[in-house]
Amino acid sequence: MNTTQYEDHHEKRLIRLREVMELTSLSKSYIYQLSAQGKFPKRVNLVKGGSSVAWLESEVLAWIEERLTERNLNQ
Repeated sequence: MNTTQYEDHHEKRLIRLREVMELTSLSKSYIYQLSAQGKFPKRVNLVKGGSSVAWLESEVLAWIEERLTERNLNQ
């Protein structure tokens, strides 16, 4: 896999709640609370009408980067 293919794959990779929790160190309930407030990346429904959801890894990583940028600006 070349660099462009890796970046495309990484950009479109879906991750489940457990991995989102591991990446962010947030609890399930807080992730859903932030989502309801529009302060966290939107979920992707994996099955129409079903309860299986995931998040785009790139959006979650960007959200983390925003937190770091805010921290650095406030120091």
